[in-house]
Amino acid sequence: MTNTSRRQFFTRVTQGAAVAATGGLAWFYLLNEQSHASAWAIRPPGGEAIDEFYAKCIKCGKCVDACPFDTLKLASAGVNIPIGTPYFVPREIPCYMCLDIPCQEACPTGAISSNLEDINDARMGLATIDIENCLSWQGLRCEICHRECPVQNKAITIEHHPRRLSKHAMFVPIVHGDHCTGCGVCEKACPTEKAAIRVVKPEYVQGKIGEHYRLGWKTDTPITQEFTPSQSTTSPGQSTEQALDYLNQDSSL
Repeated sequence: MTNTSRRQFFTRVTQGAAVAATGGLAWFYLLNEQSHASAWAIRPPGGEAIDEFYAKCIKCGKCVDACPFDTLKLASAGVNIPIGTPYFVPREIPCYMCLDIPCQEACPTGAISSNLEDINDARMGLATIDIENCLSWQGLRCEICHRECPVQNKAITIEHHPRRLSKHAMFVPIVHGDHCTGCGVCEKACPTEKAAIRVVKPEYVQGKIGEHYRLGWKTDTPITQEFTPSQSTTSPGQSTEQALDYLNQDSSL
């Protein structure tokens, strides 16, 4: 091999190594960016917390194959979701909440938790309403999201609001996070050009009151429990409800 050929050989090898290194860096960057954006993914019903879900998911695609509605799909490059992990887009095909939860049965690693016994207990996301573009909130009679909701009158209810300029009431949808499964059926059914109700991850829209606030009408929080009348405050033959009535009368004096 001549000196010229030898130089050309090493030049090509060096160029190839540079391209490989650049490609590897680009691929690493892509994966890193997707891992940061993964919190926006709507995962299958029963999906564990984000970190645990992606730690357990082996990207086998069995949950996708098991879905009878073709709701689930595996993420490809460029969708801001870790490549090969299952997700769904509610506006395209929502989760139709199979009672037997076949995607959970198909999962071999427990990434889709086997602790989910009732599909109504799933918390895939939380529906949120854009009241500035919701037809019902603009005074039109729509209520499609309420009618289509699989957990009707629990996850979405209809409330009557008076109008400012007429005697007719507005019938507006209200989402209740303690019952919303995040299935996305409401988002799919919304008739507006862009859905006025969308499923997002709860942590992006829900706040937290804090345990230091005392809600006098509730007794299921630690701070409120301290103010619940104990058995020692009741007289013989007196119920807790009677003791509460007595305390309320005494505080009004």
